[in-house]
Amino acid sequence: MEGNENTVKLYYNTEVEKLDMPEYGRIILKMVERVKSIPDKAKRTEQAAAVVKAMEILNPQVHQQDNYEQKLWDHLHMIAGYDLDIDSPYPAPVKEERNTRPEPIPLKGRPIRARHYGRNIESIIDLIATEPDGEVKTAMIRSLAIYMRQQYLIWNKDSVADKTIFDDIERMSGGRVTVPEGLELSKISSDKDFSRPGMNLGMGGNRNGRNRNNRNRKKNKQG
Repeated sequence: MEGNENTVKLYYNTEVEKLDMPEYGRIILKMVERVKSIPDKAKRTEQAAAVVKAMEILNPQVHQQDNYEQKLWDHLHMIAGYDLDIDSPYPAPVKEERNTRPEPIPLKGRPIRARHYGRNIESIIDLIATEPDGEVKTAMIRSLAIYMRQQYLIWNKDSVADKTIFDDIERMSGGRVTVPEGLELSKISSDKDFSRPGMNLGMGGNRNGRNRNNRNRKKNKQG
């Protein structure tokens, strides 16, 4: 919208330069530009400190960060385009360092052999495979099998045979772990709930509690 002496020109965000740090707003950008235009370095430094105080007020969340005062001065230099000549109390940040991409985190290339068990189970199996045969190893296999059965029931079916879990352990170990003959797992309680995490949130109580209430109502009617 063009303005004249009788009108006020309206500026839209799409018409102006995009802010590098929008959390401080365009007013701080104009203040920084004014500081850069001051010819005297001592005066520039004095006014830069005042701008930093204004930035602190406009962005109070910065107090939650460690060394927040240095971060404010770093932000000042960033807003200024890294060419603000002042006597800063902290070393000025370098533009090249900010634009440097972080080192990628190496990911494990080996795919998870059974996603419903997770990678931690594979690590436990690898540990058990190094144990010598005996009571300790058998107890470890049994504890692992019970935990794997719980994970299986959460993400798969309402029931699972012990042999299925034992076969999974031997398969996932690549034959390094053999489940001892005659090993049995404890029976699962009939009121055990293996619902997936979050399935019962906001539903007014758990499933077992509702079932018990339904049974009590039926008994009252029969009585």
